[in-house]
Amino acid sequence: MIKRTHLRQFLAVVDTGNFTRAAERVGVAQPSLSAGIAELERLAGARLFVRERRRIRLTDAGNRLLAHARAIEREFRQAEASLSASAPVAPPMRVGVLASLATDLIARIAAAWSGERALVLVEGTDADLRKRLSEGQVDAVVTLLRTEDRERPALELFDEGYVLMLHEGHALAGAELLTAADVAGETMIARRSCEILGDTSRWFTRRGVRPPFFLRSANDDRCMEMVRMGMGVTTAPESLARPGVRAIPLSGYDFRRSVGVLLPRGFAGEPADHPLAQASRQALG
Repeated sequence: MIKRTHLRQFLAVVDTGNFTRAAERVGVAQPSLSAGIAELERLAGARLFVRERRRIRLTDAGNRLLAHARAIEREFRQAEASLSASAPVAPPMRVGVLASLATDLIARIAAAWSGERALVLVEGTDADLRKRLSEGQVDAVVTLLRTEDRERPALELFDEGYVLMLHEGHALAGAELLTAADVAGETMIARRSCEILGDTSRWFTRRGVRPPFFLRSANDDRCMEMVRMGMGVTTAPESLARPGVRAIPLSGYDFRRSVGVLLPRGFAGEPADHPLAQASRQALG
C-alpha cells in the first residue's frame, strides 16, 4: 500500500531535484529515502525517476503520479490544520527575485501564489540568485535567462527591450523614437541595479553624450518615482514603466532581456508545473 511517507519523499525529490537535499527536507538519511523511493516504484509497478549523470527527471509514470501526489499532500495538510492548531508547519518555499523586476510584478506573483508551502522572497542580483540556487539556499528564482539555460529546468516568462523613461509632460514625451543626440542635454538618473549599466554608459559615451546626473541609486522604485516627478530621465526595461512615465525607444539602443523561472538543475518535473511558474504566469495574465 502506498503511504503518505512515500508521497512526501517522492515530492521532496521532485522539488529539490537531488536525493541528498530531499533526504534533508524530510528528515531521513539518504539510504532510507532511496529505499523508500524504490519501494514506491515497486508498489506503483513502474519506474518514477530516470537517474542521469547530472540530473534526475520524471518518467511518464512519475509525471502522472505527480499531480495526484500534490493533491493528496495538500488534502493531508488541510486535514491536519483543521484538526490541530499545533500541526507542524512545512518549510517555506524560498524564492529568489531579481532586484530589477518591477515591484508590482513581484507583488502580483506573491498574490497569485497557491503552493502548498508558505512563500518567502529573497531579493538579489542575477549572479547572487544563481549562486544561492546552486547552493540550495533558495528553491527557485525569477531572474534573467541566458542561452545556456536551455539545458536546464527553466521557463521563459517574457522578453522585453530597454527604453528611455521620461516624465509624461516632458517636451520629448510625444516622440515615437529618440536618438542619443535628442537627450544629450538631459539630466540623467542612473539605475545602479541595471544589468546593462556598463553597456549603457559606453553606448552614450560613444555617441558623445556625457550627461549630468541628478541621482544614482540601486532602488528602482526611487529612480522611477524621480522620473515621474520630472527630476530626470533614465533607461530601463519596458516593464518598469508606470503611470505618469512615458517609455520611448532609443534608436540603436537595442538591448533586451529575457526573464523567467529558473529551477535547480536536478528538478525532475516539468518547469511549467512548478508553483512559481504557475503563479508567475497567472500574474502576467
